[in-house]
Amino acid sequence: MGCKVDLISNRGALEFVADAVNNSENMQVVTINPEMIELASRDCEFAKVLNEAELVFPDGVGVELALRLKGHNVKRIRGVDFARELIRLCSENSYRLALLGAKEEVIQALKLNLEEKFNNLNIVYLRNGYYEDENSIINDLKEASPQILLCGLGAPKQEFLIYKLKTVLSGCVMVGVGGTFDVLSGLTKEAPKIWTKLSLEWLYRTLSQPERFKRIFPALPIFLFRAIIESLRGEND
Repeated sequence: MGCKVDLISNRGALEFVADAVNNSENMQVVTINPEMIELASRDCEFAKVLNEAELVFPDGVGVELALRLKGHNVKRIRGVDFARELIRLCSENSYRLALLGAKEEVIQALKLNLEEKFNNLNIVYLRNGYYEDENSIINDLKEASPQILLCGLGAPKQEFLIYKLKTVLSGCVMVGVGGTFDVLSGLTKEAPKIWTKLSLEWLYRTLSQPERFKRIFPALPIFLFRAIIESLRGEND
């Protein structure tokens, strides 16, 4: 559907990120889902940002299904799990970590929760996602000089900001993590394992947070319909 998706395992993605940090490379990581692909189909600037990212892996189950329809036996990488592993990586290697996004009470709870769970965590920047002056955020991040930035502003805002930051920061892996901070802070209950195993945590979160319904529908069914049509065309070709 015009969006690049890397066929990579969770372990491969983590190794790719670690190599980038150790080599002081800038990298944009996109955890792509159907809503983002649908938006990119209508917004060429957003599509450009996605396709110029150094790593794009399937987060949403809809993207995994679409890839399987095209013959790719790939498993999605849950954004919340990937973020948790990156934080562990920071803890184990003393990487400088920046956290940007969510409400003030969430970001503060996140800091406390992470510092309880991970030893030697070096958080060099912490900021909620409600601001008017983007340039001040960029300047503050430049001064903090993080090696890993988790940006939870929601798509497409987080992707556009990271795209700008790639030209400003040095040696930083930047990941758009959406609503992951709500879960990692402990303030939002994570989906039970059975829901995750069945790839239905998106439904669990929608039932828990009905405001998400407008974001997912009709984007998800439209995306799946387009994926089926595209796969059928591919078979005919």
